[in-house]
Amino acid sequence: MPRTHEQDPEPGPDQDTGRGEVREVGEVREAGDVGEVREASEASEAPEVPAAPEASAAPELRQAQQASPPLRVAVVGGGPGGLYAAALLKRLDPAREITVWERGAPDDTFGFGVVLSDETLGGIEHADPVVYRALQEEFVRWDDIDIVHRGLTLTSGGHGFAALGRRRLLEILHERCRSLGVGLRVREEAPPAAELSAAYDLVIAADGVHSLTRAAYADVFRPRVTTHRCRYIWLAADFAFDAFRFEIAETEHGVMQLHGYPYAKDASTVIVEMREEVWRAAGLDRCDEAESTERCARIFADALGGRALRGSAGSAGSAVSSGGMPPRPPSSWIAFRTVVNDRWSYGNTVLLGDAAHTAHFSIGSGTKLAVEDALALAACIEEQPGLPAALAAYESERRPVVASTQRAAAASLRWFEELATYLDQPPRQFAFNLLTRSRRVTHDNLRLRDPAFTGAVEEDFGCPPGTPPMFTPFRLRGLTLRNRVVVSPMDMYSAVDGVPGDFHLVHLGARALGGAGLVMTEMVCVSPEGRITPGCAGLYTAEQAAAWRRVTDFVHRQSPGTAVGVQLGHSGRKGSTRLMWDGIDQPLDDGNWPVAAASPLPYRPGVNQIPRELDVDGLARIREQFVSAARRAADCGFDLLELHCAHGYLLSGFLSPLTNQRTDAYGGSLAGRLRFPLEVFDAVRDVWPGDRPMTVRISATDWAQGGTTAEDAVEIARAFAARGADAIDVSTGQVVPDEAPEYGRSYQTPYADRIRNALGVPVIAVGAISSWDDVNSLLLAGRADLCALARPHLYDPHWTLHAAAEQGYSGPGAPWPLPYRAGSRTPPTGRTDAPKPRLSLG
Repeated sequence: MPRTHEQDPEPGPDQDTGRGEVREVGEVREAGDVGEVREASEASEAPEVPAAPEASAAPELRQAQQASPPLRVAVVGGGPGGLYAAALLKRLDPAREITVWERGAPDDTFGFGVVLSDETLGGIEHADPVVYRALQEEFVRWDDIDIVHRGLTLTSGGHGFAALGRRRLLEILHERCRSLGVGLRVREEAPPAAELSAAYDLVIAADGVHSLTRAAYADVFRPRVTTHRCRYIWLAADFAFDAFRFEIAETEHGVMQLHGYPYAKDASTVIVEMREEVWRAAGLDRCDEAESTERCARIFADALGGRALRGSAGSAGSAVSSGGMPPRPPSSWIAFRTVVNDRWSYGNTVLLGDAAHTAHFSIGSGTKLAVEDALALAACIEEQPGLPAALAAYESERRPVVASTQRAAAASLRWFEELATYLDQPPRQFAFNLLTRSRRVTHDNLRLRDPAFTGAVEEDFGCPPGTPPMFTPFRLRGLTLRNRVVVSPMDMYSAVDGVPGDFHLVHLGARALGGAGLVMTEMVCVSPEGRITPGCAGLYTAEQAAAWRRVTDFVHRQSPGTAVGVQLGHSGRKGSTRLMWDGIDQPLDDGNWPVAAASPLPYRPGVNQIPRELDVDGLARIREQFVSAARRAADCGFDLLELHCAHGYLLSGFLSPLTNQRTDAYGGSLAGRLRFPLEVFDAVRDVWPGDRPMTVRISATDWAQGGTTAEDAVEIARAFAARGADAIDVSTGQVVPDEAPEYGRSYQTPYADRIRNALGVPVIAVGAISSWDDVNSLLLAGRADLCALARPHLYDPHWTLHAAAEQGYSGPGAPWPLPYRAGSRTPPTGRTDAPKPRLSLG
């Protein structure tokens, strides 16, 4: 098994493609027809909420709640989520007494337009046809996204948006609640959380990002709130854009962007966003809302056709609150906050919408998530035998969907934070990059939506007709790879005394026959003491070299055109441990060898050895071991050499400030921590043949406070590129045991993306890249030059050839070995279609 920690995760503007299931509430009792109250559906700034009391102050569930559906329901926050939850629960059981508290006025609102997906609307249609019909009459629909950059407008179609005014949405839900008999208490503070919990069977906290209910039980819900690096402002224009519009303004102060979309026949939402430092440099931090609105209209005059913008002060929604959120600051500029809670319910109190979670506006409306929460909560209460089971089922159902959405939102948010690094991309690649930034809209998906646009992007990239991006060649120094797929290095722990055997021949040979452009060995250790485990392969003896020559000869003979690369490394403080399946990173029961590192810090204190801090002689000795191994690798016929400076092994241990606490020339500043890894690189490059490429794998973040940052990673990559590295292989983490990775699909690729677009050096992306669609998307967007896949190649040694077959490609980028050519088509399966109706007789 590979030692690398890859996990699959899990689309908006970036419109959701519906991977999250939207619940349908079962048959419900019908009641009358279908106004306005509000909740903050997007995170906004406000003064700090009061400190939370002790958890013990919250009451326990009463016995009656354990076995029967709730009859008395309190809803804190009259935004779309709270109102819709109230309407659904009342419709399911008209006998329920339901009260909604909203501190704002009925015509208060935050933001202007709301975007809902077809999946959300489908759930509303089944749960409440009355609300659905009212929404349908109000929606503005459009298909196109316009991206305007440096005077050029690029349009992509087929996206399918539906929006309406937030005030009108609230009016519809307000009227629906009244018709059903829901009590609405507007301009009224809700009682304290503990009082509500004692007086009602169920308390729904839909009181927004600054939820007072959540704060009251903060030690139970354990919220984590992250404030991000951009400022944005919600504005409106009194005309309708004819597409979802992204426009970039490169000003003397920095880059600003406009997000705009219609929400009525004569109105559009306009969001202006920029980095905090740009906002301050432009003096917008000193502007009130009126001044900010006027300046934004001037900056984006072309997009607006010279028309004015208006802010909330130009409507009834000036400086208001929402369901527990304190009044907004006068400037109206917001730093987005991501809210995550460890728990969503406590006793008979449950969080809903922004009180439970937030997702950046650039992948769709927070209202969408809140409405879907309401649907799921009502369905779970209807289906489950009691309230505790219902709240547990609600959280179990919604949490994975929300987590997936938040991962996509984080990717999108970070893309806009780093927007300036993409501005020099070719226009169509820039547009494709923007459209696929969250990783939910992909190459294959976009090709279905708009084949002409996607075809133009492919042509600009250099794809011959009928050739997917992943099957285009790529050149590194004197080596031309026939496609962009790399079999990632994966430790196999199957060598004996460092000698690769039949297993390695079959393992690497099978993947070479499977079509990848480059097949990498596992980390090959440069000395016996440099092994991770007794099963690790080496390249420090003639016998090991002969065994590796057997592998390279097979690959070159049986799979001509496939390159095979060697990764050289030293385990450092992570050495002398058991085989992974016997206890990863655990010391051997016996036969341990001494370990060495940049500093005498054990990997796990009290578990792993305290390593010997390398002195000058020790550094020289290890440097020479790398040189000797590189000479043997060249003689073995390897086409590429990679220096392993990642995952907490020896060279990585020098780079990270968490593992290098030296006070000599090899520690301290980043330049000092780079010194020894660069010395090793230089020494290896000197003996490695000049026409063969050399790459470096790095951990671009330690996923731990005080460790390597993304900014550090750019400088580390810059240093290696300046010394002659042909590409940077960008991984992350595994440096310290208390890391907290943000796992998800392609979760490490933003780091590769950042290095590539900041420095212009080729990068290899790695980390939960699981599909050929991901590979094509990353390449076309300019986020990577090569994609390394590990576990997909364990699952399917012929992953690359099968990817070609599934895309209908046959060509020089994925030639099938002659003995396998008869299997180059997807095997037939039984018919699943049925005869289609031919006649319709009345």
